[in-house]
Amino acid sequence: MDLSPKQIVHRLDKYIIGQDEAKKAVAIALRNRYRRAQLPAEIREEITPKNIIMKGPTGVGKTEIARRLAKLVKAPFVKVEATKYTEVGYVGKDVEGMIRDLAECAYRLVKAEKEEEVKAKATSIAEKRLVQVLAEAKKDEKGNLAQEVFESNLLDGLRKGEFDNFVIEMEVLDAPQSMELVPGGAAISIGSIFGDMFQGRKKKRRFTVREAFQIALSEESDKLVDEDAIKSEAIFRAENDGIVFIDEIDKIAGKGNNHGADVSREGVQRDILPIVEGSTVVTKYGPLKTDFILFIAAGAFHVASVEDLIPELQGRFPVSVELNSLTKEDFVRILTETENSLTFQYGKLLSVDNIDLRFDEGAIERIAEVSVELNLTSEDIGARRLHTVMEYLLEDISFNAGGDYPMFTLNIDRKYVDEHLQKLTGDRNLKKYIL
Repeated sequence: MDLSPKQIVHRLDKYIIGQDEAKKAVAIALRNRYRRAQLPAEIREEITPKNIIMKGPTGVGKTEIARRLAKLVKAPFVKVEATKYTEVGYVGKDVEGMIRDLAECAYRLVKAEKEEEVKAKATSIAEKRLVQVLAEAKKDEKGNLAQEVFESNLLDGLRKGEFDNFVIEMEVLDAPQSMELVPGGAAISIGSIFGDMFQGRKKKRRFTVREAFQIALSEESDKLVDEDAIKSEAIFRAENDGIVFIDEIDKIAGKGNNHGADVSREGVQRDILPIVEGSTVVTKYGPLKTDFILFIAAGAFHVASVEDLIPELQGRFPVSVELNSLTKEDFVRILTETENSLTFQYGKLLSVDNIDLRFDEGAIERIAEVSVELNLTSEDIGARRLHTVMEYLLEDISFNAGGDYPMFTLNIDRKYVDEHLQKLTGDRNLKKYIL
């Protein structure tokens, strides 16, 4: 997608409030990918992404910025926790697993795109297949099903959903399930081990027509797309567009000591290093080069600092940005300006039970104030605190709602907030003294 850095930041503003420095850094990194793609191949090979480290407390938008960035350009994206690689005895996941996960994500993205391209044709074939099965049911069965099928246009009835809940018997491919042979490794299909032994095997199973249609559509789509082309495109997309977000990297920071956990931490850093520097990882879709993947690392860095990472790893993350703790004004904007904000989500949820939920300005301000106070007097969990506050605020109405009641308008004002958040705010001044 040909977006300027300013346009990228504008798109991110819909979902993340503040943190302009971080948004600017990722926008530049994304635009540089586009610029690189326009260059001749010999120059393109020399230009690698400038990886980013984000520093800031939890809940301020680090992961969301990376996730929304990937979604914006439909790039393969995986999030991993650096602490997964530090389990006792160093039997955590293999660090190459993050790249295999990226390949899997890229494969699913490309396959979904290719299936969308052939959806019309696959739907037509699947419909004909279901009509044949229904016609057989008409011949073989008696009673209401046979009568209904006989009297209606099968294809028209199928499209209108008239047969959705009828149970039919249909032949489907007996595909072997994938399984993980090595903990943390790639999932391997039994079919890939024993060759063509399982290819083309079918078995009869019973489904409702609705379920049968989805299975038939999936099978026909698979026949129409080129599996090898999907794998090749997936590897290309992962290599050139992939984004890997390594969270809690501060938890593996530690150097200069030759004992205890620091040895394990530094060992993990050295294992991650070749992946970030550029290496080739074998995946079930083919070898994948990591040279041009964009790596974004993040951590709170309350105790450790970026300088506590080994110099080689620091050098591979030349861009460092700091994200700030959220203020009351930030919380107000999160509740009112972001797309699909929490107030919007709860409004939609309760509208199912005929409750028209409305928040006035005083209520929004008070919710923001309470969230900031709780973050100050207990653990600072950023915007995640809003989930706690909103659940307590709407607990009574959520519990009592339901049933065949007429539409009811509930106006949430400052007084309502104070009354329903009493158990959260009442003892907040004592919390800091309780062990």
